[in-house]
Amino acid sequence: MNPFKKLYVFIRRKHRVYFKKSILKKENAILKDTEFVIVADNCWGGAVYQWYERPYNSPFAGVGIYADCYLKLLSNFDYYMSQKLNFITESKYAYRELNYPLALLDDVELHFTHYKTEKDAGTKWERRTERMLEVTNKDNYYFKICDAWKADEAVFKKFHELPFKNKVSFTLKDKKTFENTAHIGMNEHHKDDKTIVPNGIKLFKISFLYYNVTDWLAHKTINRTTYKS
Repeated sequence: MNPFKKLYVFIRRKHRVYFKKSILKKENAILKDTEFVIVADNCWGGAVYQWYERPYNSPFAGVGIYADCYLKLLSNFDYYMSQKLNFITESKYAYRELNYPLALLDDVELHFTHYKTEKDAGTKWERRTERMLEVTNKDNYYFKICDAWKADEAVFKKFHELPFKNKVSFTLKDKKTFENTAHIGMNEHHKDDKTIVPNGIKLFKISFLYYNVTDWLAHKTINRTTYKS
């Protein structure tokens, strides 16, 4: 991204931070009492709840999931969400350095990257899973994936073929080949790895430049905004 675009993005991000109170008032007026559950492959989902100041009703906040495991989980979602966590000490992804709790949900690995202890991870997973399962209409679930956890264009295509109403995906613009309105090509990359999009929290902070998240949650539509790549 050229320096002028970087500056533009920086200013737009800071504007939302400094004027969050007034912006959020307008966005919550659109959302009203809309019920939504965010299922994401990294901390992007938690950032959604934090922005809208909603209680976590999804166990996926603060959890990272590799693309193959994530697709497996989503392909049999009700089954996996009925399983109990089993904490383990070694990942099948040998290149991953573990300094956080790691668990299996049957054969799906869950990386609790924002947790310090197994007790905290397990307690919050169970409590938030109970809250999530109170929302029985899957049309009120919103699913997100990005390339940060090894998703590629083949994975994105399979993701968008899943029978869920509300889905969005993010990859670098230069890597994007699969065309779908809800498959978004990003101009920004991760600060430490230029081959993937920014981390989940920053990714959410710039998502508004690409599509209207509030409209997505309120009306279940993807309305592109500034960058329509």
